[in-house]
Amino acid sequence: MPHEEAKAYPKGHAKARHYDLHLQEVQEAQAREAKRRKIIKAQDMPWEDSRQGRLKHLLNEKIDARFHTLDAYIQELPPGGRSGKHRHMAEEVLYILEGKGYDLHWDVDLELGERYSWKVSPEPQRFDWEEGDIVYIPVNTVHQHFNADPARPARFISATNRVYKAVGWDDLEQIEDAPKP
Repeated sequence: MPHEEAKAYPKGHAKARHYDLHLQEVQEAQAREAKRRKIIKAQDMPWEDSRQGRLKHLLNEKIDARFHTLDAYIQELPPGGRSGKHRHMAEEVLYILEGKGYDLHWDVDLELGERYSWKVSPEPQRFDWEEGDIVYIPVNTVHQHFNADPARPARFISATNRVYKAVGWDDLEQIEDAPKP
């Protein structure tokens, strides 16, 4: 029995070029990568009025640049306004550029059965923020941002790690849309 694998391993006639093809793909990817931008100019960072609100994309896999592991955007909340409410698998960090407001965060538990489902806590936690603060949003937390100033907009940079997408954990759920501009 200890040598059964040794007897089985030489059997079979299937041929492959997996290694050579992978080597070729890597070389082609490196050539493409060398042509991608290392600097993104402000005018090349697109604005989007999304279901989550008004965003200016800084880093995104759709932008032709050499950034592979991070998505970042500036979000602008109008005076007294709010973002959409959503949940995603990646942790998120906000840096508050201007304004003051608060976040509501709902913890989420995973329920496993025939299929998995998310159980959202009925009561959110409130986190107040202002210019210069950093806000951490844990993995899979339902969250929403609010501008507490009725006269001035609030702006913040949001950054999330993109690596989780590469391992098949790209999970994003929009629960409530931001008001239309």
